[in-house]
Amino acid sequence: MSKSKTIYFCQNCGNQSPKWVGKCPACNEWNTYAEEIIDKDVEKLKEKKSGYSKKKNEDAKPVPISEVHELETKRIDTRDTELNRVLGGGIVLGSLILIGGEPGIGKSTLMLQLALKLKGLKVLYVTGEESDRQIKLRADRIGADNDGCFILTETNTQQIFKQANELEPDIIIIDSIQTVHTVYVESTPGSVSQVRECTAELMRYAKESSIPVFLIGHITKDGMIAGPKVLEHIVDTVLQFEGDRNYTYRILRTTKNRFGSTSEIGIYEMIGEGLRPVLNPSEILLTQRDEELSGIAIAGMMEGMRPFLIETQALVTPAFYGTPQRSATGFDARRMSMLLAVLEKRAGFRFGTKDVFLNIAGGLRVEDPAIDLAVIAALCSSYNDISVSSKTAFAAEVGLSGEVRAVSRVEQRISEADKLGFEKIFVSKFNQKIDTKKFNIEIVYLSKVQQLMEELFG
Repeated sequence: MSKSKTIYFCQNCGNQSPKWVGKCPACNEWNTYAEEIIDKDVEKLKEKKSGYSKKKNEDAKPVPISEVHELETKRIDTRDTELNRVLGGGIVLGSLILIGGEPGIGKSTLMLQLALKLKGLKVLYVTGEESDRQIKLRADRIGADNDGCFILTETNTQQIFKQANELEPDIIIIDSIQTVHTVYVESTPGSVSQVRECTAELMRYAKESSIPVFLIGHITKDGMIAGPKVLEHIVDTVLQFEGDRNYTYRILRTTKNRFGSTSEIGIYEMIGEGLRPVLNPSEILLTQRDEELSGIAIAGMMEGMRPFLIETQALVTPAFYGTPQRSATGFDARRMSMLLAVLEKRAGFRFGTKDVFLNIAGGLRVEDPAIDLAVIAALCSSYNDISVSSKTAFAAEVGLSGEVRAVSRVEQRISEADKLGFEKIFVSKFNQKIDTKKFNIEIVYLSKVQQLMEELFG
């Protein structure tokens, strides 16, 4: 006879409790616990384990590591340079990839573009949120067609496995994991137990069939992927699709990758025809100016292994309302306060009576400490109302004692500035020896912030 058990799950973090509680002890959120019924039928559990497997279930036996066969290194080319970079060179066979992001950011568009670009391969696009006609409208807007792309409007995992076994696709895309459900868990789609169980079934299917599976996931109001945290532990790769709706640029960032680096990012531009890969982000992040303006400095930064130049903008004005304002967009406000204190103590600037506003152009969020020198140059430029040459770049960290500290991969930053036609770049003299012969750009070495002030403003 079937046995059932009632458990309360936190819909925010996945924590479980035998009874309802008002405040979750794990994530401290209020009124997030929901009742779910867990089916404990032994026969159903056995059927669930083998209902979709192509292989016979056998008892696992220990094997010497020397006898374990190496994984097949062949990867599927996505025909997308940015997605290939983020995945580490392509899609690994049998991998489970989770892509999360805010509503309307472009997750479904990115996955549909992938399905339409992979000509010569069978792609099963499973949608639980849209009809096949809506998918067709988006495909027409993208302007691509692929006879190997099959649309399935289904949310039952057993039906998805049945259709996949008949079609034998090369790639499966699930849009989204919060809409699918399995009959072996008696709770609503999107609940913690449904998301966990459906992901586990898809993971086993991907490993046993060697078919890569993409999962599109929703996120919570805190920016975390909705569902239990175990969801991110189960999958092989976690991709985060980020961006500001007020800007056209999107960043695809890796937070977990079992088959490649987690320090790679991909940049896209949202246009009417879909997402366009941005091959040279430096050119789109630098403002074209007719004249030299104060408060602007160019920083050579790194996002993962990728160098590009961004524009830092600062505005320093007298404070007329008592307490001076401090505002930073795209940059850590506490770090900006630290840099202002360094300029007060080490360079003699008086920011205590000034309103200070800092902005990173392009809507990016920057955490690379190498942008410190450019931030200081922009702040002092606006303070003195003296412009910094648009052909000058900066790449160094600034310490509390006013020293200009070395940063990693400085040659890649210099090479990027040289490639874009910059004439001068300021770096730390404590960087390892740089081969200046292969660069046409002038490299200026600094050890103190005071030296930067002398170079820029005399």
